[in-house]
Parts: sequence; C-alpha cells; structure tokens
Amino acid sequence: MVRILFFLLLLSAGASAQWKDFQINSKGDTLNRVDLQGKKQGIWVNRIESLRGEPGYEEEGQYLNDRKEGPWRLFNLMGDMVGKENYHWGFKDGTCQYFSKHGDLVLEQGWKALNPDKEFDTIQVEDVDKLDSYHTVVVKNEGTSLKHGTWKYFDSESGTLVRTENFTLGKADTNAGAVTARPADKKTIAKPKEVLEFEKKNAGKKKIKVRDGSAGIPM
Repeated sequence: MVRILFFLLLLSAGASAQWKDFQINSKGDTLNRVDLQGKKQGIWVNRIESLRGEPGYEEEGQYLNDRKEGPWRLFNLMGDMVGKENYHWGFKDGTCQYFSKHGDLVLEQGWKALNPDKEFDTIQVEDVDKLDSYHTVVVKNEGTSLKHGTWKYFDSESGTLVRTENFTLGKADTNAGAVTARPADKKTIAKPKEVLEFEKKNAGKKKIKVRDGSAGIPM
C-alpha cells in the first residue's frame, strides 16, 4: 500500500511539471489535462448535469490543443451509451450516431468540419450526377460544422428507417429530396389453439361471461 501511494506521488509530481491541471483516475491514468498554456490535451471526461428539462450526460474523448479531435462517446447519467460522435478541429466531422437507452439506433448524421484556422476552406464534393466524380468548392469559414451527407431517422422500437435527408455543405439536396420509408407492418400474433377451439365451440351463441381466475370476478 505504501509503495502504491509513493508511486502515485511520483507520478503526480512528474505530471505537475508538464500540466497546469489534471486528474488521476482509479487506474492511475492521467485525465482532463490542461497544459501550461491553458489548453486541454489528451483524454477527457466531461459531465453535463441535467438543466431545464434537458437530460444530463457524460462524454469522453480526446482534445488536441483545446479542440475535440477524433471519436467521442456519450453516456446518459445511468451509464448507457447514447451517442458516438466524430470531431475534427473541434467540430463534428463525418458520421455521428445516437441511440436509445436500450441501444437502438435512432439517428445517424453526416457532418463536414471546416478548418477554423483558415478564412476560406476548400472541399472536394462528389458530383451527384456522375459517380466517382468530384469538384472543388470554396467555402467561407464560419467556424462551425456543416450538415453534409445523408441523415437517417429510425423508429426506436422497430429499428425501421423512417426518413432520410440529404445535405451538401449545409444545404438540403433538393435533387435527392427527403425520403420517407414505409413503416414496418405490425406483426399479427397467432391465437393459441385453445382460444381458436373455444371461439369455434361458442360461435353463434350469446356472449358468455369469462373468469380470468385472478380474483374470481366475472368479466
């Protein structure tokens, strides 16, 4: 026990020379690091509390020079994973997915991050009328992400794709249009053999009272 405490003290002393602030978790990993310039670096875990009816959540991922970078995961405060996001230059980039608390996919988004260090950014955009053909688009940088690609909406119970939307650099693709998928038909539950025999036997008769056996009360 003494050796473990001594090791943690050495680790803390070494880390404090590099970082303005940091945390060490139960496994000895250094998290939530802030460098001497005040920038977030490395693995971080952020906790956002519930506010004004909005549910709280935790997110974990990496920062690079104070900007989110790469994959991030989102969890509700019960510990269920409810989202997967991707970032570049601190903005959403690529595919982001969101799930119900039961793990069912309910929304898939497409994003394109713009380089905040440039006043204008150049992006290769695929020609919707010609497969594998691209052209260069110059975009004024507003320091944000743009909706880009296909957005998919799913029914949380059946998992059925119910709607899609297509975007190109923040603008809805009117050529492709929004598509609404046909909801899945509800499954018909087969009646048990005993029920079918009972209905056949009593067909044409007056309505009879049936006891459910739980309280002995006629229904």
